[in-house]
Amino acid sequence: MPDFPYRSALIVGVGAGISASLARALSGLGVKVGLAARDTGKLAALVAETGAAAFQADAAKADSVAALFEAATRQIGEPDIVVYNASARVPGPLAELDPAAVERSLGVTAFGAFLVVQQAAKRMGPRGRGAILLTGATAGIKGFANSAAFAMGKFALRGLAQSAARELGPKGVHVAHFVIDGGVRAAHRPEPADRPDSLLDPDAIAQTYIDVLRQPRSAWSLEVELRPWVERF
Repeated sequence: MPDFPYRSALIVGVGAGISASLARALSGLGVKVGLAARDTGKLAALVAETGAAAFQADAAKADSVAALFEAATRQIGEPDIVVYNASARVPGPLAELDPAAVERSLGVTAFGAFLVVQQAAKRMGPRGRGAILLTGATAGIKGFANSAAFAMGKFALRGLAQSAARELGPKGVHVAHFVIDGGVRAAHRPEPADRPDSLLDPDAIAQTYIDVLRQPRSAWSLEVELRPWVERF
């Protein structure tokens, strides 16, 4: 559609849920889409459906992220939109967590986000336009028991979003953080028959991302919280 202000998008951390729905929505608007994941084999069906380009990358490694942006630029052009959806959970009692596993979790959820946002900022800042969207979670607002690693990562992600928005917003780059406050509907997580709309619909989430991308800069959102009607605040 002609009113959509962006022409290329790179989504990092692509799976079958929010990322796939967003890829479909963006491609439907005529946006050239790049999909990045550690295992690109799982993206074959989505690539065939959307015409997107697939890129292998490890978001927690600086050289891999830099190479990702170079490859994406060659195939889809400089990304106007960069979306970070990657995260890693290490559940369990605090006293029993494996420090190495926690370090890897933070590497994906927080440090990887920094690396991707940094590469986006290097390109969008000088151009004076672009959008960076970060997918957060309830864990970035409140830390739950037996979820210390995920809470640390998502709290860091939210802090990154706030800092980046204040730095890059005046340069014309829209940074937005999305709090996904509830479970997301998926093939492995069907909705209970007696509780309709009790899980977030990934297509509805993607539509909200599109709506935020359409915002005029006189009224940009920094943070949007999405929750099903049954979720407790």
